[in-house]
Amino acid sequence: MYRYIIKRILFLIPTILGVIFIILLVLNFTPGNPGRSILGVSAPQEAVDQLNQELGYNDPLMVKYVHYLKNLVVNHSFGTSYFTRQPVANEVLPRFWVTLKLSIIGIIISTLVGVPLGMLTAVKQYTAWDYIPSVLAFLLAAIPAFVLGMVLLFVFSLKLNILPSYGLNTWQCYIMPSLCMAIPITAFNIRFTKSSMLESIREDYIDTARAKGAKESTVIWKHALKNALLPVITNIGLNMGGLIMGAVVAERLFSVAGIGALIVDRIAYKDEPVIIAGTIVISITFTIIMLIVDIIYAFIDPRIRAKYTRIKG
Repeated sequence: MYRYIIKRILFLIPTILGVIFIILLVLNFTPGNPGRSILGVSAPQEAVDQLNQELGYNDPLMVKYVHYLKNLVVNHSFGTSYFTRQPVANEVLPRFWVTLKLSIIGIIISTLVGVPLGMLTAVKQYTAWDYIPSVLAFLLAAIPAFVLGMVLLFVFSLKLNILPSYGLNTWQCYIMPSLCMAIPITAFNIRFTKSSMLESIREDYIDTARAKGAKESTVIWKHALKNALLPVITNIGLNMGGLIMGAVVAERLFSVAGIGALIVDRIAYKDEPVIIAGTIVISITFTIIMLIVDIIYAFIDPRIRAKYTRIKG
């Protein structure tokens, strides 16, 4: 198992190398330049060209790529922002922790609500306990996140005036952004868990357990649930990565200074160091999340754990 974990960690190296190259390649073909964005439309072209030269923006693609990797490996630095002239780490990391906190709260809410409801709808299929959550899940899944966020703002901030509409100054500020991120994922978790649970319940070994006289609670919790949880865990891990990458909608609506909003803002200025660093942090986080999912897999399913356990004798 340890060898597998080490291999997955080492896999981060080609992942980061590929992410850096792809971002630089995409930015190389996008219009605009940081010098003009920073100095403004009224600045003379000579000043714009000089600033772009100082920033290294006019360097060839591979030169930028090598310089960035050298700075990352040798100096352990993400570089300096084109726009603010501040170290990139000082801008990216605080924003990332904000997004990470929101995503963790969102995934906890969606898991604690969505997975049990999905199990309930599967066990109580064709009853009111199935129809009501299933219909609610379809309705919530069809509502875009930005519409949901505006509804939350209208109801809880404008009409009821019980929750703040922007920032993260108090714990109440986390409620609406987290709900905006969690509700669509909760709806998906209900549907996904129900599907996985129904597939597990219909397996032959479940009929065998019932035929041997096992209690229905034992059949559900000990046999069906254990196998149904494997794809659900993968889905939760993917949702966590999706929340981190897609938090920009909630961050924009509720004026939250997260990493998604930062990257979107700096795209307009072609602030390559900030864009690359933000994407690297997100990519590493996503890879670590999937590694944690694989480790949890091994604890749940002994067949997976056996693949990475050295056989003695």
